[in-house]
Amino acid sequence: MDTRPKVSSLLNRMANYTNLTQGAKEHEEAENITEGKKKPTKTMLTAISMSAIATNGVVPAGGSYFMISRALGPEFGGAVGLCFYLGTTFAAAMYILGAIEIFLVYIVPRAAIFRSDDALKESAAMLNNMRVYGTAFLVLMVLVVFIGVRYVNKFASLFLACVIVSILAIYAGAIKSSFAPPHFPVCMLGNRTLSSRHIDTCSKTKEINNMTVPSRLWGFFCNSSQFFNATCDEYFVHNNLTSIQGIPGLASGVITENLWSNYLPKGEIIEKPSAKSSDVLGSLNHEYVLVDITTSFTLLVGIFFPSVTGIMAGSNRSGDLKDAQKSIPIGTILAILTTSFVYLSNVVLFGACIEGVVLRDKFGDAVKGNLVVGTLSWPSPWVIVIGSFFSTCGAGLQSLTGAPRLLQAIAKDNIIPFLRVFGHSKANGEPTWALLLTAAIAELGILIASLDLVAPILSMFFLMCYLFVNLACALQTLLRTPNWRPRFRYYHWALSFMGMSICLALMFISSWYYAIVAMVIAGMIYKYIEYQGAEKEWGDGIRGLSLSAARFALLRLEEGPPHTKNWRPQLLVLLKLDEDLHVKHPRLLTFASQLKAGKGLTIVGSVIVGNFLENYGEALAAEQTIKHLMEAEKVKGFCQLVVAAKLREGISHLIQSCGLGGMKHNTVVMGWPNGWRQSEDARAWKTFIGTVRVTTAAHLALLVAKNISFFPSNVEQFSEGNIDVWWIVHDGGMLMLLPFLLKQHKVWRKCSIRIFTVAQLEDNSIQMKKDLATFLYHLRIEAEVEVVEMHDSDISAYTYERTLMMEQRSQMLRHMRLSKTERDREAQLVKDRNSMLRLTSIGSDEDEETETYQEKVHMTWTKDKYMASRGQKAKSMEGFQDLLNMRPDQSNVRRMHTAVKLNEVIVNKSHEAKLVLLNMPGPPRNPEGDENYMEFLEVLTEGLERVLLVRGGGSEVITIYS
Repeated sequence: MDTRPKVSSLLNRMANYTNLTQGAKEHEEAENITEGKKKPTKTMLTAISMSAIATNGVVPAGGSYFMISRALGPEFGGAVGLCFYLGTTFAAAMYILGAIEIFLVYIVPRAAIFRSDDALKESAAMLNNMRVYGTAFLVLMVLVVFIGVRYVNKFASLFLACVIVSILAIYAGAIKSSFAPPHFPVCMLGNRTLSSRHIDTCSKTKEINNMTVPSRLWGFFCNSSQFFNATCDEYFVHNNLTSIQGIPGLASGVITENLWSNYLPKGEIIEKPSAKSSDVLGSLNHEYVLVDITTSFTLLVGIFFPSVTGIMAGSNRSGDLKDAQKSIPIGTILAILTTSFVYLSNVVLFGACIEGVVLRDKFGDAVKGNLVVGTLSWPSPWVIVIGSFFSTCGAGLQSLTGAPRLLQAIAKDNIIPFLRVFGHSKANGEPTWALLLTAAIAELGILIASLDLVAPILSMFFLMCYLFVNLACALQTLLRTPNWRPRFRYYHWALSFMGMSICLALMFISSWYYAIVAMVIAGMIYKYIEYQGAEKEWGDGIRGLSLSAARFALLRLEEGPPHTKNWRPQLLVLLKLDEDLHVKHPRLLTFASQLKAGKGLTIVGSVIVGNFLENYGEALAAEQTIKHLMEAEKVKGFCQLVVAAKLREGISHLIQSCGLGGMKHNTVVMGWPNGWRQSEDARAWKTFIGTVRVTTAAHLALLVAKNISFFPSNVEQFSEGNIDVWWIVHDGGMLMLLPFLLKQHKVWRKCSIRIFTVAQLEDNSIQMKKDLATFLYHLRIEAEVEVVEMHDSDISAYTYERTLMMEQRSQMLRHMRLSKTERDREAQLVKDRNSMLRLTSIGSDEDEETETYQEKVHMTWTKDKYMASRGQKAKSMEGFQDLLNMRPDQSNVRRMHTAVKLNEVIVNKSHEAKLVLLNMPGPPRNPEGDENYMEFLEVLTEGLERVLLVRGGGSEVITIYS
């Protein structure tokens, strides 16, 4: 029965889709309020990118985290999402601290619990007050959020009204100051600003009972003396005291002095440049208004930026918005435009109405601690005080509302296992556990108590989030993914890149060390998620980018074959499955992982005999089984299953078609057919020989592991032992390269390499050993060398089809001793050599391979050697032709003689070796000799625990050159 949904019901569900995973029950009762506070023009580029992402499909709970994770993947989404969560949480702490500062300094100063008459300890007492009251405010706000988002929205309406009234009061006060500026005196000594907290009058003397007496300022600058003949500060003596208007008004022209920046170091006296002053230094008196911190553009950006980070306030509550796709872009952009106008206009108005010395006076020392903006506003300073207090309270509530929802969205995606508990919520959808964790982290920020220390921390987290929002938009646009169809059209990848660059620059401009710390935190979260293996497929842009990069790399690989220096075994591992679709020899995968050490290409292939239509399910099940085994054995690669009518055809298809473009296998790995002698079914070993023939025809290297069940697992480590290489014929260097690659793995790392080579009676064994040692030295391979002498008849059958290959090996070693002149002379014989190779063809299936191979290797074959060996080769050819002419008794005897003799020597030398590598001769052309060929290999390797038969692919795989 077809269970697919009807089109009508599908359309109905899509049209009425709701993303209310949090606060769902209260959503219908709550009015959606788009946050319109504290958003600067610098973040407009991020708002454009966010609008494009938000309108490219439904945005459920999670806001910015959802956008980034679905665009860049779970690793980036989780890392940036958690950082943004921490930033939002610390922002709540910052807003609460701001509210407490306004409360204790301007509203109810007497409410301070901790006090100190010592000016040095006064700031510490203030921090303690902020910790106590901040904790109380945090608990109160958490209770409001815990009750529900409906009440937060109702409070938000009140707070927004207070903010609007405060802004209007500032504009009204600025206009009024142009014709009636407020009385706001500032006492100046010369051009230096004096603190008004401890002075009674801005003069050196005062009248008491018609008598002129020194003022309190006199005592401060004259060693606490109240006599006119006292010794006073030089600067105090030569300069006059004047009182200037701290707010001269809009028509005063003070903007000309405030137009340019003037950053001061810590401890510098705040001065008015245009005021008259005598050119004397004087002493540094504590009655001057001093700069409390070294100021710079970067510092001010870091402190100011958190006040304009509300761009994500609406997106954080995307789960509570009725139509997030519509609300987020419109609300965010309009809020940025509105607040940008408010911010910029206020900056201009303050510069045009207020003296620079007052603007630089951070704590209001020159104006008796009065709120400067409150004094400027109309009709009353209390409008600004109350408005600022409720504004910070509202911002804190919004942060405590958005942060838990963001954490809950991350937890529900289950990409960070230990956060899973925070995905739970109340019956009405409120994230209770996430709220409690948010409150605990916010309390840490409150305990820090210093706004200047908290602000740069959260600036980094916000900027990082904005950076990745821009990156996500740019990446999706450039990749042109089919699903990238945002309704918001006013975006461009260049704008996103510009926004990303500005965010990165601001991170390091604000505080380079905080930026590094934030990046390290995000990197650790990224690696943790990657390590845990977040199996999420969200169609993210990183995957699309990987596909584009893979396509580019594959096209580059198609330009030509790899250079010998870059050659490494790209494996096709052929596995055999039993009736239950389990792998018969899993150690073959283990050996592949040890040989590759995670580098290069590994394809694991297998064949299921049958019909594809009937066995498709079995193929999928087998593929999953192999993938799990690959994961267990730490094999990084791909799995390829083929369903074929015959096993040999399936293996042939794998060898021919696996890989893509230039990323194809060059080496086939398979196991030896154990028990082939006892098997009544000859198909197993015939399939083996057929695979060898197909591999040879494809010019691929072949590795056959015998006794694979005795090979070590990845947890075993040999503390000592040898890897023995029996180099009988030259195969392009495979026998030299393989033990070197194995030693890169921890299992084989402590093993030593020994290389044995077989010399005939006419060879100079001593010189041959020296030549081989020199050759290995140039290959940068550390190995012990040993030459084993054997009679020609003992190895003749082994080398029927490799006689010329053996000659190559000897000539290559001799080539190491030839001078340049000799090499040039012998290079002239290449043409003759090739023609002789054709004459000495032995009728095997390697005729073409031998000719091709001889053209690729760089070595010589002298005429003298050829003439001397002609008679011997003719005799060998005659013997082999006897074999082809159906004289099995003679050929079997010769082959078994060779196998037994070689086996005796190998077992004698290598019976304790951890692994023995041997040249693997190719099968005969005539299939009637296949069983003899199998018997030959069986006898050759008898008595050895672990054997790897190696057959080169016909090309050089190792070089002496750098």
